[in-house]
Amino acid sequence: MRTRVVFNQKGGVGKSSIAVNLAAISAAQGFNTLLIDLDPQANASQYVLGDDATYNADKPALEPNIQNFFDEVLGNTQQKGLIGNALGSLLKSRTQDFNAYIHQTPFAKLDVLPASPSLGSLTHALEAKHKIYKLRDAIQSLSGKYQRIYIDTPPAFNFFTLSALIAADRVLIPFDCDVFSKRALHSLIENIMETRADHNERLEIEGIVVNQFQAQAKLPREVVETLKNEGLPVLNSMLPPSVMMKESHHKNMPLIYLVKEHKLTQAYQTLFNEIEPQ
Repeated sequence: MRTRVVFNQKGGVGKSSIAVNLAAISAAQGFNTLLIDLDPQANASQYVLGDDATYNADKPALEPNIQNFFDEVLGNTQQKGLIGNALGSLLKSRTQDFNAYIHQTPFAKLDVLPASPSLGSLTHALEAKHKIYKLRDAIQSLSGKYQRIYIDTPPAFNFFTLSALIAADRVLIPFDCDVFSKRALHSLIENIMETRADHNERLEIEGIVVNQFQAQAKLPREVVETLKNEGLPVLNSMLPPSVMMKESHHKNMPLIYLVKEHKLTQAYQTLFNEIEPQ
């Protein structure tokens, strides 16, 4: 089993799109694949589940979800409403089974553990009770079921991101050729390497994924060249901008299922082949 985290402390760099589309290609290639969504915005969950994972003032988040897992880790027993009570009864009997929180997607061999908008409310309690290794232990229990796991993270270095890095083998860092992104990159890498030294010696930075790369524009080329000259692990496969990504989000269909021959889909396939060489 191989577990990848897609992480950048800066928002808007394409974390969810990259996590979902690589997970979808993984599944299409025949790997039993799980997508774990740790971002309270739940973009990855909504990308593959559509309305089922969409929440608003009148519609609660899809359950069970990752917050329910961490509630069980904390031993929280309070539930809200009749649905919550029924869910509590179910989960109490399956507390040790991480599979209880996982949902099937419409796509073969691709499952998802959805996020919750109120996940952040548990941060202080989880930190206070030193629960930083619980996600790692739960993921390890899935080794007989999944061959690949992709984790989408919030745009912050917090408890949930740290939990993901402790659970993972590899990290992919999305990068959008922005000057501010470049300035923050060294701090991000330092956080990853500190996590490796303190908690997870097998963790590797698999590479920097350049997203929204405009090959004909001078500034993006110069920024990428600077990163390479600094010795940073920039992957050769770069993702071009395309309105097709928004179409993919709108239809809740990863690119490999929506437009297999499109240039952006092929760029993702090339990226997947680079990190998963045959």
